[in-house]
Amino acid sequence: MPLDTSSAEPLLKIENLKAWYAESQALHGVGFEVNKGELVTLIGRNGAGKSTTLRSIMGIVKNRKGSIRFHGEDLIGLRTFQIARKGIAWCPEERGIFADLSVKENLTLPPRLVQGGMTDEDLLTSFPNLRARASSGGTQLSGGEQQMLAIARILRNGCRFLLLDEPSEGLAPVVVKEIGNQIRRLKDQGYTILLVEQNLNFARAIADRHVVIEHGQVVDQLTNDELAADVARVKTYLGV
Repeated sequence: MPLDTSSAEPLLKIENLKAWYAESQALHGVGFEVNKGELVTLIGRNGAGKSTTLRSIMGIVKNRKGSIRFHGEDLIGLRTFQIARKGIAWCPEERGIFADLSVKENLTLPPRLVQGGMTDEDLLTSFPNLRARASSGGTQLSGGEQQMLAIARILRNGCRFLLLDEPSEGLAPVVVKEIGNQIRRLKDQGYTILLVEQNLNFARAIADRHVVIEHGQVVDQLTNDELAADVARVKTYLGV
């Protein structure tokens, strides 16, 4: 069931967010909110602006305007490392696994930014596949194991707001199900998650709410119950 957040101030509030890559405008006034403890997906076609939205939140896209408020503080103008220290962690679509480092070394690479991050033992317990492969090279893992490693790695730094970019991309259905179970467990542990996804079935299985982005703009927002009642509404946006 979706969280009852009617009386809560949003943890993240984005208003009129615009972003550019050189002369090309990618976002045209994006606006939505994420409440504490929610799992919200950004869904849309390739090139719609979903990943750019996450990169803009993290300050990776430098040329951006509008308002990105986290705990009431505007992040526009802050550098990426300053934003991370506010308690936001980003897991990119390309995963960023270091081939020359073992699984355990990859896990321990990120610094602790906020108190309360998972210990190395916590991470290996939460992701038992990684314990079995702890001494293996990072890119010797399967695609699913690499995705688990990428997610596990950001849990060490103590951030409680997670940005996950396409965690199901290119994975077999059985692996996608396991990744979904891991993400739901994180939500149950109190993490707030904003997740970019194109796999509608995966999004429906894990999220509280969905924000639909098309051509760099928010064109629809639905609770999971609303999506279940009218799947065709979103499939129209996705072109499926």
